Amino acid sequence: MDSEQKAGDRPTDEETAYKEDYLKLNSTNWLSDIPDTGHETDLVEIHFKNTRKGFYRNVNELKLKEGDIVAVEASPGHDIGRVSMTGRLVTSKLKQQKSTPPAGEVKKIYRKAKPVDLDKWYDSRKQEIPTMLRSREIARELKLNMKIGDVEYQGDKTKAIFYYISDERVDFRQLIKILAEQFRVRIEMRQIGSRQEAGRIGGIGSCGRELCCSSYLTNFISVTTAYARYQDLTLNPLKLAGQCGKLKCCLNYELDCYVEKQKHLPPKKALETKEGKAWFSKMEIYKNLYWYSFDPNNQVNMTAVPMDRVREIQEMNRNGKKPLKLLENLYEAEIPDSFNNVVGNDSLTRFDKKKEKKGRPKKKKGKRRNKNERRK
Repeated sequence: MDSEQKAGDRPTDEETAYKEDYLKLNSTNWLSDIPDTGHETDLVEIHFKNTRKGFYRNVNELKLKEGDIVAVEASPGHDIGRVSMTGRLVTSKLKQQKSTPPAGEVKKIYRKAKPVDLDKWYDSRKQEIPTMLRSREIARELKLNMKIGDVEYQGDKTKAIFYYISDERVDFRQLIKILAEQFRVRIEMRQIGSRQEAGRIGGIGSCGRELCCSSYLTNFISVTTAYARYQDLTLNPLKLAGQCGKLKCCLNYELDCYVEKQKHLPPKKALETKEGKAWFSKMEIYKNLYWYSFDPNNQVNMTAVPMDRVREIQEMNRNGKKPLKLLENLYEAEIPDSFNNVVGNDSLTRFDKKKEKKGRPKKKKGKRRNKNERRK
């Protein structure tokens, strides 16, 4: 029986509410169907509140599985967390992160959490939101330029971590004294960035799904506007920025494909034709199209040119020749339509078409005849 089930005096809806914080950054054990060889590591990944995780050593050789609540070593005292990863998957993750913690610095797993540990843990979790609100009031009274975004109590209720955001260096020594006197716990201030705050708080992105930083991303890779240029995206900050105010992490997802594809593309140079000089405007990489305009200042009356035709014209220009026009009949047939009506897709102009009204046909209105005319 799990340690959660031993604490039978706790209502199930309360336990479910506390589990929601531990669904963030959840990992899938894709090695679960492979039998163990007996030479797996004794390192175990423990998941704490929101996005905080750490590796601990199972020195007591406890039989742990994902989801077990355990008491681990902390400084001072002990902390409570959930097992999120065990076995060979931990070794694989360490290789992926290229970081192996030294044996002497890895903390221990004491035991599976007892009902007494769970009671103290649940009570400390209840005080986190009131503590955060009160600490914000104190920081405002001290006129500190900082925002306290979250508070996390240690499992034994002897320490509290205050996560804050600030654009400048903050002297919070007086704040720590007041917080320690008021809450009677050891205080630790930890500065985080806007990306980390979004991961801890969570939310729904513009795609309609949960934020990647609060669902599965384990580290934050720098994102620059060059990534948007590689993918030929409009540099609109309203569309490229996420809820944290920084560039969206998903700009990294397809970047490697675009960079590899652009290695084999023709140069983005103007084309010389007898019609005039065509200037490069934009490209559609996966449709193999370059768009050109004869006006260098305005992107109007643009023409889509297949990349094979672009290479052909560039080769002619290098030899001092000019084609009659950008496209020939052979290449005009290769240009795909901008929109195809396929199953599951409708035309964007479907609402502009007037629908025919269904019903009985109306009778034609004619002149009424007199009674004498009807008799005749």
